[in-house]
Amino acid sequence: MFVYEVPATASDEVTKKIADLISQQRTRSEDDGSYERVLTGISLAIKEESNSGVIIAEEDGEVLGVAFYNIGISLPLGGPYLWLNELFVREDARNKGIARKILLHLIHWAEREGIKSIDLETGINNSVTKHLYNSLDFHDIISQRYRFNF
Repeated sequence: MFVYEVPATASDEVTKKIADLISQQRTRSEDDGSYERVLTGISLAIKEESNSGVIIAEEDGEVLGVAFYNIGISLPLGGPYLWLNELFVREDARNKGIARKILLHLIHWAEREGIKSIDLETGINNSVTKHLYNSLDFHDIISQRYRFNF
């Protein structure tokens, strides 16, 4: 299995496989994001000049897991932070350490790049992902997230 940052030169086939996987997760969470929006977002994220990125775990040409992130600037930290928007592993590939490998790849990359923190959000009752995050020294921050849509 290979875990890597998806390059700007990724083929349409790879971006479609990533969109397929993220769309599975979006369907499960009952988000109204369409497949076309997800595909557009992936294409924008992997551009060279983007402050976003996509990391995948791939084996035998199949995308088993994906992480999508954005980089922002934190005033309290005085530098860049990474917001992990999505982390998803195919159901038939779970409990094999794939999400952990993706996160470790992301953590090591972020440290080399001078990122000050990695922030994310997970469901209140999602004990499996909470266990994963806590095992990698992520800690809870009490907060309420808001959104305004156009």
